[in-house]
Amino acid sequence: SRRRRLPEFATMPFTRWFKLHHKAQITKNPKKVVLFNDTFNTYNYPQVAIAATELLEAAGFEVILPGHNCCGRPMISKGLVQQARRAAQDTVNRLAPLAEQGLPIVGLEPSCILSIRDEYFYLLPQARSQVKLIAEHCYTFEEFVAKLADQGELRLDFTQEAREVLLHGHCHQKALVGTAPSKQILSLPSGYQITEVDSGCCGMAGSFGYEAEHYDISIAMAERRLLPAVRKQSKETIIAAAGVSCRQQIKHGSGRQALHPAEILRDALKQE
Repeated sequence: SRRRRLPEFATMPFTRWFKLHHKAQITKNPKKVVLFNDTFNTYNYPQVAIAATELLEAAGFEVILPGHNCCGRPMISKGLVQQARRAAQDTVNRLAPLAEQGLPIVGLEPSCILSIRDEYFYLLPQARSQVKLIAEHCYTFEEFVAKLADQGELRLDFTQEAREVLLHGHCHQKALVGTAPSKQILSLPSGYQITEVDSGCCGMAGSFGYEAEHYDISIAMAERRLLPAVRKQSKETIIAAAGVSCRQQIKHGSGRQALHPAEILRDALKQE
């Protein structure tokens, strides 16, 4: 729809930033984590992947990238099964050696990492043993940080500042994981108070909300609960949303910039 602006490409993709950043790193951390850099957070919103990298490094991890390729989620959503299978197989080829090493694989975009965990098993029947192994090592960012916190392995010093956080959960995430890990990690800064919007779907659903024939229904869905809840918040309230489509809808409908939990936690770290 010409009533929406398409996402802009970043002047420096995350993979380029990471290459320069990695060269500048002098010491290696003994613990390693694979950051699955999806297409949106690589080329459109690298600040999210940068924030996740900086937070994970602050937590004592060496961050490894598996090399970028599309996971196939957009093709799945559009019924392009053969193209999705090719993308899925390419992703499995990249991730299997890392899973075999026992490395955790952390995704920032819920639909991408959860497609690997939930749908590859059916897309790639010939590779189910590899897919099962990879799935056992896949986490959403929120799940992984929550697991570290539960095991007493998250040694980070957060601000004591009091802030209100309004959380909107991603549909795919709510269906397969729930929002408990999101609320848990956003509460790590002791002064942060989390309120979750009972908002259902934001109305974007990937490319759905961009399509001219779906624009009106997309906005109607967002206006049902999500956008009114966002507009009621003060300027100081942090709006949290893990899904890229959700953040796009919030920005389009309210003018407010929602942040990924990785950005919120990185920004909440005490400055040395």
